[in-house]
Amino acid sequence: MNAEDISAIKALLSTPKHIVIVCHKNPDGDAIGSSLGLYHYLKQYNHNVQVITPNTYPDFLKWVPGENHILKYDTQTEQSAALIAAADILFTLDFNAYHRTGTMAPALEASKAIKILIDHHQAPDDYATYMYSDVNICSTCQMIYHFIDMLNDTVLIGPEIATCLYLGIMTDTGSFRFRSTSSTTHRIIAELIDRGADNAAIHNDVYDTNSHNRLQLLGCALTNLKIHPEYRTAYITLSQDELYKFDYKKGDTEGVVNYALSLNNIIFAAIFIEDRQEGIIKISLRSKGKFSVNEFSRAHFNGGGHNNAAGGKSEISLEATVEKFISILPSYKDVLNDE
Repeated sequence: MNAEDISAIKALLSTPKHIVIVCHKNPDGDAIGSSLGLYHYLKQYNHNVQVITPNTYPDFLKWVPGENHILKYDTQTEQSAALIAAADILFTLDFNAYHRTGTMAPALEASKAIKILIDHHQAPDDYATYMYSDVNICSTCQMIYHFIDMLNDTVLIGPEIATCLYLGIMTDTGSFRFRSTSSTTHRIIAELIDRGADNAAIHNDVYDTNSHNRLQLLGCALTNLKIHPEYRTAYITLSQDELYKFDYKKGDTEGVVNYALSLNNIIFAAIFIEDRQEGIIKISLRSKGKFSVNEFSRAHFNGGGHNNAAGGKSEISLEATVEKFISILPSYKDVLNDE
């Protein structure tokens, strides 16, 4: 985002506006944190601001400051659509293509609002009036910090904004262990702690509050773990029946794929989760080093994301999806063993 764009955005925000902030379907910590962090910032300028998510999100994100003001498009469709249609400014956060918002996409496409994209995923669509896109930044929450800094307003970051932004940076960096975590990230994290983010409490609320069923589901997932050492690859499967057995709640499988990636000599990991309601197999992919799961997912599973973290989907059965995955691995053997 250049100086001219920043100047134009400052002018736009200089008087109260009707602003809607949206994120991707099945919001994660970065989506919720960036949306609410920006929400709290804009409210200080007396804008009429509304955060709308395409659907709900895990319980471990329902403590975030301002979360009780979020509208869910799938259950509050009429009210949400009206607000999107009436918006002067539409911020799209943590996604860069309308289809990532599911059933909300047509309303966004029809909106006449000035659109501002802030996102760190690859290959953005060209729909925004102003675009802040940088794949080298670890999280959209870090980008919101930079955005506020570009507007010379970091003095306005208090405990609520700091908490929201810390959340998204923490979750999208795997608690600061992923390669995308830079020295700049750590400096920003220090600043957020100084401004009121309680790092220990945030970590506890996200990672250390488990139900008995969630831990049993994790045990089931680890029992299903399979390894292909010749391809330095491991994968996990979870069927719909297994999800039912352990009373699955949204978010219960968050981070499970990382257990497969943590195995010695494994650099490529996947989890395949059956979703009968949507009629798909949801796929999460993770990698270490230079192997791009973004390219792998785009090529084979109608998905994408980042070099070391991506998602995809399959419309064939769970068993057939796994067979397809295994059949693809030999063509990547040299690359996977070159790390």
